[in-house]
Amino acid sequence: MAENTTLSNFEDEDTQKDKYLTFHLAGEDYGIEIQYVIEIIGIQNITDVPDMPAFIRGVINLRGKVVPIMDVRARFGMPDRAYDDRTCIIVVNIDTTEVGLVVDEVSEVADIPENNVEPAPRTSKKHGDSYIQGMGKINKEVKILLDVHKLLFSGEMQELAASLEE
Repeated sequence: MAENTTLSNFEDEDTQKDKYLTFHLAGEDYGIEIQYVIEIIGIQNITDVPDMPAFIRGVINLRGKVVPIMDVRARFGMPDRAYDDRTCIIVVNIDTTEVGLVVDEVSEVADIPENNVEPAPRTSKKHGDSYIQGMGKINKEVKILLDVHKLLFSGEMQELAASLEE
C-alpha cells in the first residue's frame, strides 16, 4: 500500500518546477520559467506593424496564427544587434496570449532549485528591475531570471494585447 502512495505522489509532482530556459542577451545569461515556453524557432520574416512600441518588431505568421514579436534587447533599452543564425524566437504563452521573444542565442534548459534563487538586487528605481524575478545560481554562474508576466503585461503590452483582440 505504501508503494502506491509513493507512486501517486511522484505522478503529482510538477516536472517543470525549478526548470528554466536559459539564453544569452548582450553577453549576459538570462532564464525564463520553462512552463511558459511553447517552442523555440529560428528568426524569420517579421511584418512591421505601425504604431507599436519600439520593442515590438512586428508580427509573424506561425502556422496560421498571428504572433507579436518582442525584441528583448529593445525592451531592456540595450543597443540593437543584427540578427544572425544564432538569433532565436522563444514563443511563450501567458494567460492565453502568445508572444515571440527575440534573444541572441538560446542556451539550455537548466534546473535551478528555489533555494538557489536569490532576490534581485535593488540598486536603482529604474523600471527594468521590475522584470527580474531573481538571480539563479548554477555552480559559479549567475542567471538573471525574468518575470515573464511583468515582461509581457506591463502597460504597453496590455495595449498590444487589446489591439490584437480587436
